[in-house]
Amino acid sequence: MGPTAGKKRVLDESSSTPKAKKSKVDDGLKKRKSSVSEKPLQAASNLVTEEVDFPRGGGTSFTPLEVKAIRAEALKEANDQLFEDKKDAQLKRTRRKSEAKAGKKADKSTKTDTIRVEHLNYKRISPGMKIFGEIVSVQPLALVVSLPNQLFAHVPITNITTELTTRLEEMDEEMDKSEQSDVGSDDDEELSHVPDLIELFRPGQYVRAIVSAVHPSGASDAIGIGRTRDEVQKASRRVELSLIPEKINQNISKADLKTGFTFSASVKSVEDHGYILNTGIPNVSGFLSFKEAEKNPQYQGRKLPIGALLEVSVSKMSNNGRTCTVSVEPTLLTSASLSEVSNVGSLLPGTLVSGLVTAILPSGLNLQVVGYFSGTVDHLHLPPGDIDDHFKMGQKVKARILYDISPATPPRFALSLADHVVSLTSKHVPGPGDAQDGPSLHDAYPVGTTLESVKVVRVESERGLIVEVSANVEGFVHISQTSDDHVPTLSANSGPWKIGTIHRARVTGYFPFDGLLQLSMRPSVLDQKFLQVGEVQVGEVMKGTVKKLTDSALFVSISGNVDAVIWPNHYADIQLKHPQKRFKPGGSIKCRVLVVDPQRKRVVLTAKKSLIDSPHPIIAKIEDAQVGMVTHAVVFKSSDKSVHVEFYNNLKAVVPGKEASETAIGSLPEAFPAGKVVQIRVLSVDAQTGRVLASIRQASPNYKSAIMDISDVEIGNTVEGVIAEVQKDKVAITLQPTQVRALLSLNNLANRRGVTVGQLRSSLRVGQKLQDLVVTSRNPEKGFVLVATKPKEAQSVIQKGLTIDSIQLGQVITGRVLRHVRQGALVKVGSHITGLLHPTDTGDDYEEAKPFPDIGSAVEAAVIAIDKEKKQLTLSTRRSRMHPDQANAIVDEEVNSLDVLNPGSFVRGFIKSVAEHGLYVTLGRGIDARVQIKELFDDFVKDWKSRFSANQLVKGRILSVDPEKKQIEMTFRSSESKAAGPSIQITDLSEGDKVDGIVKKIEDYGLFIEIEGSKLRGLCHKSELSDNKEADVTMALRSFREGDRVKARVLSVDLEKRRISLGLKPSYFDEGDVASDEEDEESSHAGAEPLGVVENENSDDEDHDGRMDEDKGEEDDDEEADNGMDIDEETVKVDLTVPSAFAPSSSKASHNGEEGTTLQLDSGFQWSIDQAQEASEASSSEDDDDVAQPGKKKKRRKQIEQDLTAEMHTKAPESNADFERLLLGSPNSSYLWIQYMSFQLQLSEVDKAREIAKRALKTINFREEQEKLNVWIALLNLENVYGTDESLETTFKDAARHNDSKTVHLRMAAIFDQSEKFEKAEEQYKRTCKKFGHSSKVWTLFAEHYFKRGLPDDARKLLPRSLQSLEKRKHLKTISKFAQLEYKLGDAERGKTIFEGIVDSHPKRWDLWSIYIDMEAAQGDIASVRNLFNRVLALKMTSHKAKSFFKKWLELERRIGDEEGASKVKEKAIEWTQRAAQSS
Repeated sequence: MGPTAGKKRVLDESSSTPKAKKSKVDDGLKKRKSSVSEKPLQAASNLVTEEVDFPRGGGTSFTPLEVKAIRAEALKEANDQLFEDKKDAQLKRTRRKSEAKAGKKADKSTKTDTIRVEHLNYKRISPGMKIFGEIVSVQPLALVVSLPNQLFAHVPITNITTELTTRLEEMDEEMDKSEQSDVGSDDDEELSHVPDLIELFRPGQYVRAIVSAVHPSGASDAIGIGRTRDEVQKASRRVELSLIPEKINQNISKADLKTGFTFSASVKSVEDHGYILNTGIPNVSGFLSFKEAEKNPQYQGRKLPIGALLEVSVSKMSNNGRTCTVSVEPTLLTSASLSEVSNVGSLLPGTLVSGLVTAILPSGLNLQVVGYFSGTVDHLHLPPGDIDDHFKMGQKVKARILYDISPATPPRFALSLADHVVSLTSKHVPGPGDAQDGPSLHDAYPVGTTLESVKVVRVESERGLIVEVSANVEGFVHISQTSDDHVPTLSANSGPWKIGTIHRARVTGYFPFDGLLQLSMRPSVLDQKFLQVGEVQVGEVMKGTVKKLTDSALFVSISGNVDAVIWPNHYADIQLKHPQKRFKPGGSIKCRVLVVDPQRKRVVLTAKKSLIDSPHPIIAKIEDAQVGMVTHAVVFKSSDKSVHVEFYNNLKAVVPGKEASETAIGSLPEAFPAGKVVQIRVLSVDAQTGRVLASIRQASPNYKSAIMDISDVEIGNTVEGVIAEVQKDKVAITLQPTQVRALLSLNNLANRRGVTVGQLRSSLRVGQKLQDLVVTSRNPEKGFVLVATKPKEAQSVIQKGLTIDSIQLGQVITGRVLRHVRQGALVKVGSHITGLLHPTDTGDDYEEAKPFPDIGSAVEAAVIAIDKEKKQLTLSTRRSRMHPDQANAIVDEEVNSLDVLNPGSFVRGFIKSVAEHGLYVTLGRGIDARVQIKELFDDFVKDWKSRFSANQLVKGRILSVDPEKKQIEMTFRSSESKAAGPSIQITDLSEGDKVDGIVKKIEDYGLFIEIEGSKLRGLCHKSELSDNKEADVTMALRSFREGDRVKARVLSVDLEKRRISLGLKPSYFDEGDVASDEEDEESSHAGAEPLGVVENENSDDEDHDGRMDEDKGEEDDDEEADNGMDIDEETVKVDLTVPSAFAPSSSKASHNGEEGTTLQLDSGFQWSIDQAQEASEASSSEDDDDVAQPGKKKKRRKQIEQDLTAEMHTKAPESNADFERLLLGSPNSSYLWIQYMSFQLQLSEVDKAREIAKRALKTINFREEQEKLNVWIALLNLENVYGTDESLETTFKDAARHNDSKTVHLRMAAIFDQSEKFEKAEEQYKRTCKKFGHSSKVWTLFAEHYFKRGLPDDARKLLPRSLQSLEKRKHLKTISKFAQLEYKLGDAERGKTIFEGIVDSHPKRWDLWSIYIDMEAAQGDIASVRNLFNRVLALKMTSHKAKSFFKKWLELERRIGDEEGASKVKEKAIEWTQRAAQSS
């Protein structure tokens, strides 16, 4: 709409007769009337189609309801016009002088143009209304906003900005993805961060909003506002607002985007020089530079997040009108005002506009806004005082728009002239300077403040009173808060609340936007002691009224709406068995305030008489605790070493065991049970940590203080003394001549003298004199002193005057080893300078160096790096570093980067840690290599961890280097190093050549042999195995196994088909071949150095010298978290939850090859095979030498078969062949199959383990259901650890189809529980309950899952759900199971209550009585057990059943009772027998 159109519309409508207030009509009628009135003139030809509303015959297209509404509206307008003159005459006679004065200034025409000033209420608020508000509080998921006229609303987190909502949705999607995959980068984490509302908004901030929904009174489904006791939050539920700029700014005209125009915008993206903003205006984007953002103190020093909502002011528009440069400077936002607009849609709530006073009314002002539009100002938003003294007709003012009055034609606005709204600040009480210097309303008048005299200044007959509290401070009293009686209406001229009367009132809240106090004059409110929790004082003794008693607490009303709670352990000084007899609803109770928590709005009381009547001071905060103070406290936890007590306001203290009593106590938990009141004396207070140390022993009135005066002893003094007592780890010394008792550590003295602690303890004698002691600590309150030996040597080693700036690279310095850390030895160089000596920097030859020098030893090292910020040096004791000008033999080069490491190169290092999946070897500073289990040995070794320890020197070959991930893979295996030599090609072979090989595959027709040193394979037909034509070649084939080493002769080579024929007949070889082969083996291995642990003569000494402190070994288990390398999931060990041992037994084969092995593994061959062949000459049990002695070949192979068969009964399988042989004999054994799977997992062969499981399921007989189930469970465990969610789900479904479905469902949930995937376990239990809701076991296991996770409330909710699904006959069983879970994992009192209900309704269920008794016996409460036995034996039962109960009772008395109780049981049994005999 253009300016001229706007003017013409206003003039036309102002000259017409004023319209009366519209009645509420149907929405369809509103749309039709507006379309008719707003339709522009058109050509005559078009009018023909528009005449449907005026047909001939007087008909109409309106419905009867619409016609009736139109007639009613016309009749009301006529009546208003007809009786207007009469009403004006009556007003003239009755109006006041002030009204007469105002009436004289306005003529009759003006009077008819005045607009009635109306208050905003919930009925007048409608969706689509734009409104201005002030943030009261910021909740996690919503904003609570104060609106004009004492109203409140809320803004859900999804109605802030479009960008914030999008980020919330993306975060939800990312969380779903993260559950499927844990892999993520830092950038992803940064993008997924969504700012909290407290980061975007602050209380007191003004916002422009649009109403999105209005809920009926009492609605509780507000988004973002949960259940709360706060009255303001409850009131805010009715109106739901939106701050989204697209909704608020959609009608702003581009022509109005001039300098100074203010509106709301959201951060859309962050660019190089500033922020791109979403203005919400079509085809217009905003830009805010970083420099401009810094001008607002609220945004200084921080980056604005995407989705943040900003209040901005236009600086300039681009030439194309698409980009608007804005500013956030506070002064511009506050002072910018509008004097003209081209479109009414540009008048937003919160905009400061120029106005002209057109009428002064008793209820407020009428204004003309920006020359075109009408507006009203109610008296709540006018400056305090007489309205006629502040404003005159025609006066120009600046007011801020509050909301648009809807529906209104032409548009009208409600505005505010209140100082705090115009200046966009919170209401303050006037101070010495101006209103902003004083405190805020909250601080000046806290809730609960009683005001002795408030003056009524304005009366609204149906709403309430406006009262004057002080200068420039007013309050509002709602009509319901004027009296305890019902008040239908208020009068300004008469009655107790007329204008000018003085009353007492009490502050009950605030209306921040209006700047008013919320007051109450009701006598019941004035007489209340507390209005809110914050007013309650800790330690105050008061009387309350019992409101309700539950199983878990007692609720007490202490004043008005303020309730308090008393926990069961504070019901009395002793434990009450029947609290319901003492606490009855409505009864009075005397108690003391124990805890006040204003944030949670909770008050905790105690009814313990010893605390209520205690004359001792109250300790409610750490500042109240003074050393030496005696007071009462309550025990809340006891252990074998200490007693933990609690003061007021949850302040806790610790009483050491030795301070618990003067006499020896057997068990502290028994002597000091939870809930016991004790008298303590405060020994020490640490205000920083909040730790209080107390004593029960010293609080006794008979205690005599033995604290000595140690004022003559100062820290740092050199003293001497005489040994008074030699203890386990310290010495008590009497210092001379002060006679002060001091303690000296035996470790300290032993290090000083260079002996062990045991030797030192045996040499010390009482009365022996010790000199050169230094005071290191003193405690005057406790009267003890700690001393240590004077460190003479340490002073001489450390260089004086050494600073971090004076040290140069390459400089040789001296220091002392302080301690051992993960990265090496920490060396003290100067007073504030330390150095780090890495194990690889200790020497040029690692075999001669100590990776960790002795603690306390002096070292001389060269500086190779300086960190001035941390004041730390990197040191090296290599001779090549300390003496670079000399010729030094370097055996182990420095590894400073990954570039010097190449695949295939050999390198030495020290073992950093031994993990579950292998070793980590440190090769240099910050450079570690991983050695997987499969790369440790050539053969399988089960107990491999015992072969390695931290700080061992090892040698290995580099397999791969990944510079990007900084990952290095290393191996100790020797088999691949041999293969790394020159490879044999097929062209190198000729007929008659004799080669070494390994059996790779066995078929019915022969053997496939891989030639050593190549990847060539040849076939040895079964006819080429033996010279004896009558021999059984099938038996000969069976004697071979995959992985056997053989010597073969090349029979033929087919180059075209690339086929090689081999022969193994003994006649093909002679003794010379074997001898030459052995010589070659010896020569080839003579120069080869073994990989793995480097053995040397001083290995034992080095292990002792290089041993680190105890903490080092514990930390090494998690070393993979520090070395920066990813861990393969394949190498993680898994427990497949089989009833028996899963992993195979350790191999008896010797790693160094000195003993022959009878079982070769398919994982590789031993590099020391030559020694095994030598040993084979003296042993007939070796099969590696069957080629070397062809004459005895057949005999020896038969012997091998016999040995293997006999040995398998006592030796665990160690290879695939072993497992296959065992499975041939026991194909239905799930134990063997699962062992086989575990064997493959230890070799990181996950796929092979899966294949074995599938083979097992096909092989095991279908009748062996349990065996098959065991394999399925093992496969589920495997997929849970190594597989994906998809593979696990597929396996689970297959298992459920092939086995009992309920069993598989429950085992799946248990697997998730064992692997600590609690969310998945909960989901699985829900699936199981949905499918098998008729099973009691399913519900009880689900409840047990919740209890073990610490979610008792969720577990208890399952009981009523289960009873709805289960058959009635299973109800009692299920209820009993839940009660047992309460006893074991939940609340024993709740379990007791459930059992009481069971035995009350089913007194003849002896089995449930027995379970009830067992549960109580487990609690150790013999009195309760006796009570139950007396009750059950009072029932009529058979003598056989009574005998079992008496027997059980007697057993429990002997176990948890006493002899007296046991004798009484015997007497009762006799009495019962006699009574039963008499009755029969």
